Amino acid sequence: MDADKGTLIDTDASVEGTLKGKDARVLGRFKGDIELKGRLILGEGGSVEAKVLADTAEIAGEFKGELVVERLILHEKARVSGTFDARTLSVKEGAQLNGAVNAGEAKKAAVAPPPRPVAPVTTPPKPVPPATAG
Repeated sequence: MDADKGTLIDTDASVEGTLKGKDARVLGRFKGDIELKGRLILGEGGSVEAKVLADTAEIAGEFKGELVVERLILHEKARVSGTFDARTLSVKEGAQLNGAVNAGEAKKAAVAPPPRPVAPVTTPPKPVPPATAG
């Protein structure tokens, strides 16, 4: 991410709300929802408490919440807790990860399992009464 492109929340900033865009770099504090078409970078001193949907997330700071991404990279000083859904996951030695992890298939691409076949219900034919002579 180029310094002149994307959103920057610097080390002295504290932001609460919804962040939408292409790329974002959080060095300060953010609380809310994040929806990016590109990359979220959470710096070493940064803190995010959010529900995040992005293409890639690189975390070196503190994260709490729900994260749905194609690619998740947890750096050595990352401290994360919550629910994580990523197609690819990279955890560097020293990173702390607590919570539920689904790696290999992102939620947005997940498909419900096919329904199990149900055996057809058949009823035995009713007996035909014998014909009477008349």
